Amino acid sequence: MSPRWSGVTALSGDSGELDESLSVRRFWERLSLPGLIDVHTHFMPERVLKKVWEYFDAAGPLTGMTWPIAYRRDEEQRLAVLREFGVLAFTSMVYPHKAGMAQWLNGWAADFARRTGDCLHTATFFPEPGAEAYVRAAVDGGARVFKSHVQVGGYDPNDVALDPVWGLLADAGIPVVTHCGSGPAPGKHTGPEPIARLLARHPRLRLVVAHMGMPEYGAFLDLAERYGEVRLDTTMAFTDFSERLTPFPRAELPRLAALGERILLGTDFPNIPYAYVHQLHALERLGLGDDWLRAVCHGNAAELFGLPGGGP
Repeated sequence: MSPRWSGVTALSGDSGELDESLSVRRFWERLSLPGLIDVHTHFMPERVLKKVWEYFDAAGPLTGMTWPIAYRRDEEQRLAVLREFGVLAFTSMVYPHKAGMAQWLNGWAADFARRTGDCLHTATFFPEPGAEAYVRAAVDGGARVFKSHVQVGGYDPNDVALDPVWGLLADAGIPVVTHCGSGPAPGKHTGPEPIARLLARHPRLRLVVAHMGMPEYGAFLDLAERYGEVRLDTTMAFTDFSERLTPFPRAELPRLAALGERILLGTDFPNIPYAYVHQLHALERLGLGDDWLRAVCHGNAAELFGLPGGGP
């Protein structure tokens, strides 16, 4: 176990998960919420997920550290865990690492959404010939959120092959959860500068910056302040695991509070090295108040995706 995250406890055994379910439910019940909406969870074809877990197990170069998977379960068990927690809606964040994968992943994700009513139909893309056509097909097929993984995909979000894709998604008003920050390890095209150039061309793009843009928190908050459709998800941010490596600057908390209507709960379930409830407690201990927590954990995503409790 890496000393950099020792002390953060992953779950083991049914009794631990039962206790955690009660803790998660107490969290949202105290806030008088009907449950949680998690915009950053991973469901994908089993053989793909197995390779992702193998990468984490081997401490691959994009992680660079020991990373135990807390919820290493089969698909039905993982779904049962989220439902027991009271997660009302979640995503199946799929992403390609090379050309030729995205359309196949979109087919799998569409089928998963059809058989999983509480999953928001998720899709993805890669800079390659035909990307606009299969993204349009996914939109026409009911996709409600897209995933762009600039770090793993190793591509420039400003690649000319993606320009019609971004334009299509901006026109459709479909959110794109984008791993574009340089954590946990920088990629060739990560960081705020490529995203700033993208947003200058597509200012109406509903871009959701994954992981709060860690470690370039301040620069991504700048973009959220500049562009009214930019949002950030909380995935792994503020947790003990991330605070040891890339702490969120305390001086930025007032800006985080002011942007409370555009922060969304994300967790990276099941690929996290600690208990799910720890993400919730990490948000709570920021001290930004119950109204902020209600918006982040339910209201903002409900409004964005047109779910019950999402405002007018």
